[in-house]
Amino acid sequence: MRGYLPRLFLLAALWGSSYFFIKVGVEDVAPAVLMAGRTLLAGTILLGFVLATRGASRVRAELGANWRQAVVYGIFNAALPFWLIAWGEQHIDSSVAGIAQATVPLFAFVLGIWLLPHEPVARIRWIGVAFGLLGVAVLSGLDTSGGWWGAAGTFAIVLSSLSYGFAGIYAQLRVHGTSGPVLATGAMLSGGVLLLPFAIAQRPDALPGWETFAAVAALAVFGTAIAQLLFFRMLPPYGARRISLVAYLMPGFAIAYGALFLSEPITGPMLLGLGLILVGIALGSGLLLTVRRRAAPSEEPA
Repeated sequence: MRGYLPRLFLLAALWGSSYFFIKVGVEDVAPAVLMAGRTLLAGTILLGFVLATRGASRVRAELGANWRQAVVYGIFNAALPFWLIAWGEQHIDSSVAGIAQATVPLFAFVLGIWLLPHEPVARIRWIGVAFGLLGVAVLSGLDTSGGWWGAAGTFAIVLSSLSYGFAGIYAQLRVHGTSGPVLATGAMLSGGVLLLPFAIAQRPDALPGWETFAAVAALAVFGTAIAQLLFFRMLPPYGARRISLVAYLMPGFAIAYGALFLSEPITGPMLLGLGLILVGIALGSGLLLTVRRRAAPSEEPA
């Protein structure tokens, strides 16, 4: 536990900062340009890391055996959700995007019913999904300051959560015999290649300012490469379910970054939607059931 909590907070801080940097980047360039730069730079950094730590022959063998899975993973864990988030943040605040992104565990649960039929489903988890979706409705419907475009931006973030949820289950079912960092490397490079034609078609007429280049670099280094390495380092000792609790912490960091650096307001609908989503995650992920089972022995009379 001593090492788990600091790492979990660090991971949340890294991923939570992505919404701030994306908001800065989309002020100057199109979403495809921003995210192609992010994925290609992150993939290059990760490639250098795995070559240095595993050797060229091992990396080549692992990617050669799982290149199809890496491409699919790159679509649903990088290219598609990255673009959806960037497009959505053209119309909503970065803090709202961070809150909407917290629905990933809910979609992973719903998709798991179809793709992982062997895993048991408790009724309380369905209640959690309902709370989470209600939170999304509150987040996109009650705050009318953004109008229809604001609602569309929130919906784009929710779709990105659906894509992330599918990517996690796909990796669990399809990818075998390759290490996490190598898989992340293949996914980022393939995702960047897929985004590249759209980025070229939407390239800016003038050279963007230094803020945009700094945002791309921060997204690639901190929000992608380092975050991916930290995630896969935490996965063996702590497991996917314990790491998924990062979804509780990311919205708080996203709200803090948006308020401190972008002067984004903290509204009632944001807090209400966040509360409902977090309740939904607690119920839908089975966290409360786990806590209740652990507490049951101590509650029995002596």
